[in-house]
Amino acid sequence: MAPPSLNDFRNFAVTKGHGAKGISDLRLDALPDQYIQPPEERIDVTKVLDKESIPVIDISNLDDPVVADRIAEAAEKWGFFQIVNHGVPVEVLENVKVAARRFFELPVEEKIKYTQENSPSKAVRLTTSFIPKADKVLEWKDYLSLFYVSDDESSKYWPAACKNEAMEFMNKSEFVIKWLLKVLMQRLNVEDLDSKESLLMGSRRINLNYYPICPNPELAIGVGRHSDVSTFTFLLQDHIGGLYVRKLETDFWIQVPPIPGSIVINVGDALEIFSNGKYKSAEHRVAANGNNNRISVPIFVNPSPGEIIGPLPEVLENGEKPIYKHVLYSDYVKHFYRKSHDGKLTVDFAKV
Repeated sequence: MAPPSLNDFRNFAVTKGHGAKGISDLRLDALPDQYIQPPEERIDVTKVLDKESIPVIDISNLDDPVVADRIAEAAEKWGFFQIVNHGVPVEVLENVKVAARRFFELPVEEKIKYTQENSPSKAVRLTTSFIPKADKVLEWKDYLSLFYVSDDESSKYWPAACKNEAMEFMNKSEFVIKWLLKVLMQRLNVEDLDSKESLLMGSRRINLNYYPICPNPELAIGVGRHSDVSTFTFLLQDHIGGLYVRKLETDFWIQVPPIPGSIVINVGDALEIFSNGKYKSAEHRVAANGNNNRISVPIFVNPSPGEIIGPLPEVLENGEKPIYKHVLYSDYVKHFYRKSHDGKLTVDFAKV
């Protein structure tokens, strides 16, 4: 394949559907200009705290109050933690990683069927970077976003290369997701979860993220600084690593090492808003890698689009002053997707 002209890499990756993987497959000696991040957005190794790590919590005993304490504390002080012995079978985790690789290794003619212009469903979308139309500098990542509507719709529209494994990962994770939500809500004095199910987890989305080998990883970024708009995110990462979390209220970053069989949990903006700031959504980002293709598979546990999000009444019943207003969740999400990644600025949209 002839390499694109110097100015044509964006067109090649975005419009023609080759993505970052297509550029990686060209085996270029240097990163195209369209991917070179300004210095302030690159990962500065002097700002990485090598000796610190986010909490790793063994949840094999779900009835142990110490486990619940550790989860709530991690959500307050870190916004991120890893869980081990969570009960999601290892083969389910491995299968979805294999399926993600299988999808991204399909010929571009197959993958392009799922771009925004061609996808048979609004619930299925393949894209590159974050929002290519808004991103002045492209992120070194491709991803397939699968919005769960129903089993029937998923079976009909999700790509055959990965739909069974993605559905199984979602289904096998549901018990743990609901248990985590219950623990986090009980610390906010919220007991009646059934009546709040649509508000807390009324919609779910699974992404298959692919970070191809990068010719100049030190100049690029896999994902820029952001916090998630979810209630929380249930993330499976492979053995390659590259996820960095900002230590709350500092300018320092902590790498999240891959632990076999673990799941990374991070608080989303919606949960920060529900808790009136007690739980914190933390900024995070992903480094590019010069030696390996990396896969990650997050499940975003979200409010239903039509729900109004704001501090929960149970949180405010002791007279606590709300620091967030009530906003329509779909408006909050639209605000997030209107711009490139910009750290935690989205949450300002909901501040009083």
